[in-house]
Amino acid sequence: MPLSDEEQRILREIEAQLKTDEKFANAVSSSGLYRHSARRVWWALVGVIVSLVAVVASLQIHFLIAFAAFVVMMGFALVIERQVRLIGRAGVQDLAQTIRKPRVKFPHN
Repeated sequence: MPLSDEEQRILREIEAQLKTDEKFANAVSSSGLYRHSARRVWWALVGVIVSLVAVVASLQIHFLIAFAAFVVMMGFALVIERQVRLIGRAGVQDLAQTIRKPRVKFPHN
């Protein structure tokens, strides 16, 4: 069933509003879709490194504390694995392209 003239006009108005909304455009851009997951991966990676240091340091104190730090480290590793799966291959390629792009463009003299 085709849209009526009034429905098409409303749809064009909505499209025009969405095109001018920069916050919305950034949120649904290829880099914006994966930004949250990439940030979680980054912080989980920091957590893995801190937990690894805690494992090594706590081995001097007691093995149960070291084991608890190891369990925390595994939790961070699971967060990384889950987020990378959510991002997927296409998301990783999009993120890599946005990282490679220069953020600031300098004028040529």
